[in-house]
Amino acid sequence: MKDLKKLRHARAEKAKAGKIALDKLNAVLGNANATETEKASIAALEAEVDALEQEVAALDAEIAAEEKAARRASLFTSPAVATSLAVAAFGGPALATVVRDSDPARTAGFASLAEFAVSVRNMAVGGIVDPRFSAAATGYQQNQGSAGEGVLVPTEWREAIWSLVFDNNDLLGFCNPEPTQGNTVGIIKDETTPWGAAGVQAAWRSEGSQMLASKAALTPTIMQLHELYAFVLASQEILDDAPRLQNRLTVQAARAIRWKAFEAVMWGDGNGKPLGFMNSPALITVTKESGQAAGTLVTANVLKMAARLFEMDGGNPQFLANRDTLPQLGTMQIGNNAAWLPLNQALTGGGIRKGGILLGEQLSYNEHCQTLGTKGDIVLADLSGYALATKSGGGIDFAASIHLFFDQNIQAFRWIFRVGGQPYLSGPVAAAKGSNSKSHFVCLENR
Repeated sequence: MKDLKKLRHARAEKAKAGKIALDKLNAVLGNANATETEKASIAALEAEVDALEQEVAALDAEIAAEEKAARRASLFTSPAVATSLAVAAFGGPALATVVRDSDPARTAGFASLAEFAVSVRNMAVGGIVDPRFSAAATGYQQNQGSAGEGVLVPTEWREAIWSLVFDNNDLLGFCNPEPTQGNTVGIIKDETTPWGAAGVQAAWRSEGSQMLASKAALTPTIMQLHELYAFVLASQEILDDAPRLQNRLTVQAARAIRWKAFEAVMWGDGNGKPLGFMNSPALITVTKESGQAAGTLVTANVLKMAARLFEMDGGNPQFLANRDTLPQLGTMQIGNNAAWLPLNQALTGGGIRKGGILLGEQLSYNEHCQTLGTKGDIVLADLSGYALATKSGGGIDFAASIHLFFDQNIQAFRWIFRVGGQPYLSGPVAAAKGSNSKSHFVCLENR
């Protein structure tokens, strides 16, 4: 038999390459101003996407065939003895209701995450090894050992949970992903500007004069991934109710992880967690106005913040603010015009938190920002200037234990993720003209 783990890994890599190629193709096809060179690349990109599509389909077929063969072999191994022992000791294994059908090649035959979790629980409680575990042990079991340290969640639910965590409609989705197979990721930073003295340069040349060579000024940086966990408790009632268990293990766990991860992206000190942009040397702090009253936010504050933003191609700057700032935002004026446009105005922008538009940029309310008058109550941030390192494919370790809360008939589920991050800039960059430096992250001092 072939190694299912290697087949799944190869499939994930081909799918990743296919997505990159497809994104390039769609970018060219959707660009009305594409150059002739870009148009000429369409055929090559089409061929590359077609080839990768065929390779992924072939790998899917191989995986399905191997899993089918493994399941057939495992069906002749009866778990009756283990089941009878579990019934005698624990009153029988927990049950889970099938709530939806999934691709067996990506879920190892489990119909739902709840069903998978209950099977892990039955294995930990009564030693009942689900035949589907045996069928794909090399595919998703990890660090099982004699102590039952963990089980790797099947592909579909790893990706589903990771998609919930890095939802495009949430703040983490705006960060710049840096996937890695290990626990560290190396990134090459280029902090030069077209107007600076370092890095690649362009110059005018008179006829016959020699050209002066320049080269990219690259700074290699290693980012460490840190352990982030979700610890979920489920009573016997919830274990018997698959839809509720599914919700608790996916939506609620992902929401908690998303909150904790972005809190570190913004405020992390870099010790055992990502380095947050509010604690990084790249942050620019704008001073308040002379004589400005405590606990206020005035138009001059946000105008000066916007003046310090470092613009870059493909960036997506936005204001992040605590809702406590709303009464102050409603009073801001630029001449006879409102500086902030709420949802009842024509130019809403459809912000992820639907906070409206401030100085032409999206405004998003969130609970990560400080209360009004405190540094961090409003921030102008381009999160594409933040490198967020994650395990490729959303690597997630999953373990279950009944012993922790045995006397309460509660099951404990533990999820472990690895995340790291830091701003790309090691400090503000000098402006081409003028003395004010610029950055991807700008805030306002205490008032």
